[in-house]
Amino acid sequence: MGHSLLCMMGFFLLSTVIRGNAEAPPKPTVTLQPSWTQIYSGETVTVRCEIQGGEGAQWTYEWRPAKLNTPPTSNEYRIIRAAESDGGGYSCRGRRSSSWTEWSDITLLKVTAPPKPTVTLQPSRTQIYSGETVTVRCEIQGGEGAQWTYEWRRGQASIRPTSSEYRIIRAAESDGVGYSCRGRRGSFYTQWSDITTLRVTVPTKPTVTLQPSWTQIYSGETVTVRCEIQGGEGAQWTYGWRPAKLNTPPTSNEYRIIRAAESDGGGYSCRGRRSSSWTEWSDITLLKVTAKPKAELRADRTAVPVGGSVTLTCSVNPSSSSSSSSRWKYYWYRDGKSFQPVTNGQISVSEGGLYSCRGGRGEPVYYTEDSESVRIDTTASNRPVVTLYPNWSEIYRGETITVRCEIHGGDTEWDYEWETNSIRKPPNQNEYRIRSASSSNSGNYRCKGRMKSSQHKTTEWSDSVTLTVSDNKPRPVLTVSPSWLSPGASVTLNCQVEHPSAGWSFYWYKAVPDLSEKSSSYELLPDGSGTAQDSYIIHGQTHTAGYVCRAGRGDPEYHTDHSQPKFVWSADVHSAASLTVSPDRVQHFTSDSVSLTCEGNFTEWRVRKFSEDGRLSDCRRMTGSTCNIDTSESDTGVYWCESGSGEFSSAVNITVQNDGNGPILVSPVHPVTEGASVSLSCSLKTQKILSNVFFYHNDKLIQNDPRGELKISAVSKSDEGFYKCQYSGRESAQSWMSVKVISAAVSGADSSSSPVWLMVGLVCGVSLIIILLLLLYRCRQSKYSCFTRSIQSESHSPGSSTNHGVNQDETHVYDSPQHGTADVYESVTQVKNRNGSDEYENVTSSIIEFKDLRRKREHDTPEQSAVYYNEDGTHRYRGVSEGYSF
Repeated sequence: MGHSLLCMMGFFLLSTVIRGNAEAPPKPTVTLQPSWTQIYSGETVTVRCEIQGGEGAQWTYEWRPAKLNTPPTSNEYRIIRAAESDGGGYSCRGRRSSSWTEWSDITLLKVTAPPKPTVTLQPSRTQIYSGETVTVRCEIQGGEGAQWTYEWRRGQASIRPTSSEYRIIRAAESDGVGYSCRGRRGSFYTQWSDITTLRVTVPTKPTVTLQPSWTQIYSGETVTVRCEIQGGEGAQWTYGWRPAKLNTPPTSNEYRIIRAAESDGGGYSCRGRRSSSWTEWSDITLLKVTAKPKAELRADRTAVPVGGSVTLTCSVNPSSSSSSSSRWKYYWYRDGKSFQPVTNGQISVSEGGLYSCRGGRGEPVYYTEDSESVRIDTTASNRPVVTLYPNWSEIYRGETITVRCEIHGGDTEWDYEWETNSIRKPPNQNEYRIRSASSSNSGNYRCKGRMKSSQHKTTEWSDSVTLTVSDNKPRPVLTVSPSWLSPGASVTLNCQVEHPSAGWSFYWYKAVPDLSEKSSSYELLPDGSGTAQDSYIIHGQTHTAGYVCRAGRGDPEYHTDHSQPKFVWSADVHSAASLTVSPDRVQHFTSDSVSLTCEGNFTEWRVRKFSEDGRLSDCRRMTGSTCNIDTSESDTGVYWCESGSGEFSSAVNITVQNDGNGPILVSPVHPVTEGASVSLSCSLKTQKILSNVFFYHNDKLIQNDPRGELKISAVSKSDEGFYKCQYSGRESAQSWMSVKVISAAVSGADSSSSPVWLMVGLVCGVSLIIILLLLLYRCRQSKYSCFTRSIQSESHSPGSSTNHGVNQDETHVYDSPQHGTADVYESVTQVKNRNGSDEYENVTSSIIEFKDLRRKREHDTPEQSAVYYNEDGTHRYRGVSEGYSF
């Protein structure tokens, strides 16, 4: 083609020379209709050759490239459905007559493949939030300047805007669909663009986070409070904060707190804004700022055992559940110097010293306060022993005792340290003397020693010794045996203290009535001061008397209280004082008027009673020397008189019938003299004389007398025993009738001068022993209550007492009309349990057993008394009314 153009130009120059000065024809111009130099495959364009000033002339045209010269004479060439091969440079010339114009300038036509529009978003986010504004734009690359119209698809629906963009104001979730577009130029359409999907969501709720993520920090630490919006990355957010003090700058997504103070603590929340749309407020995140913490140091022991180690544990706020507790590193110190580098919170040490620690965390490191120091000692082989002197584990208030720490082995000098849970702490000495001890001294005591030459070397702790100081001053328990006395018999007193082996000595006293003080004074018995034995024997006792004891121990000597008085009763005593009962019988009906009169050459009297429930009391209705009683069930008991000068009368038994419709046995109160006559009868409250009465002696029917009376014309010792009567199917209580035997000395016989009397005495003695044993057996088999009498080997006198008792190893059982009574009152403090072991009770007065023998098996062990009273009746053990009188 280049060669052809050269030829044409040569021809043109030659023609110009030939014509010489002839006028040259105008130069054509190639134009395009439409005037787009770039069209797309399939479009239609007309290429036109225009000659200015040649209008009306008959021109023929020639085109380059030659393929277009069809028809060669046409001034335009129409390209329908252009292809890329139609692109190139176009020029033309015209001929009129034989004259040709020069060739036009070349006009380039570019034919390209049809464009595919692109859908873009402004802002360029495919995810926006409800309420935001977005512009959807259709862009055709290379189509600038062309007159395009546009078609749009929104999801599956067509929309009608013809502009290149679609603006969505205050987007809703329904606007979140796919968008595509195409362009049209004339009858030509571009392809549809790819679908661009727009997502419209509710603004994400922000989250406030802390960096580090500790919700509790300490004064002086640094923390960053950050607002995070998930899915909002890359967007241009501005932020709002609560509390408002953080709004500097308001657009920042984080707030850095340097050297936090307690005022920085509180709840933090935030929200974000993009365009004009705000998110909701975040949840509140609490930040707690507390005072600077102090490390805590613990040791599993305070002394390194021989060849072993001690574990030390350092912690910061160990009770906190915060996950930040694992972020601490720990720094260790011994004797004020750095001991180990940063490590975990636990180390093992085998050397003594003064250890401390502190914690650190963060960058730069934030340090806690130093912990309290812990002294760790190394252990010496010596082990101390705590001793008590005297060696009593329990002492009483007011006593003196020494607690001593003893370390054996070597000549080492020691300082001493004590540990005790006592309220009063002992001094750091090797012994501690407690003077006038109190309950505040009670506790466990242990000690250890520290070498004076090495303050970090100590012994182990000694074993603990328990010291118990009782605030209750001990009251010994006195028992007497027998309680019912055969005149002239020996009486054994026994004094028991709670801890009998703890060095006690004993003091023995006789109780002397003091009517002005309504009490008794105590006279020391002969050789009764500070005896080592806990028993004391009185020989030849003939009359009713009271005794007390107390104990002492230690240096200076500590004394117990006096025991409650115990009484030895005699029913047959010839003294300056006597007691008469009116009416003269043992048994009485309820509401009977009974008078007990004291007789003798004395001006002051009192009548005393020991009741079946164990209470000792004074008569409260004394008229001169007479005590008046309107009987009730509680008046059953033992009675005696005491004079103002200390004389005791004999004792009598009074029984009050508790069955208002039942009979009573009319029997004498005092012993009956052997050989005398006696009459026993049965009586009702409403009828004094009865017939058809059955009488029983030791539970054996002896008479059915229609006259209602049992007469014994000459009483003998064999008649002694328990009697009761029965009338119309009802039985009375049973009472003991005692027979007083007149001794040979009284009758004037000289027993020493006659071997016959000696033989008689021996025979009678053996007979009486057999009879008494039979009576005891019958008593144990009786179905009713009975009085028994004490039997001792040295004072076996079968006819000396109205009532019957036993020695210390037996049970005192007294007559009672109360058939159902099951209370037991023993005269001893050492009681055998059912398993045979000794049981000591704080029994403090003489005790009577009232027991229904109908329900008592032969080998039953007596139950122990439940109540004990002081002599004056004002102090009680186990809940009986105080100050009782009758």
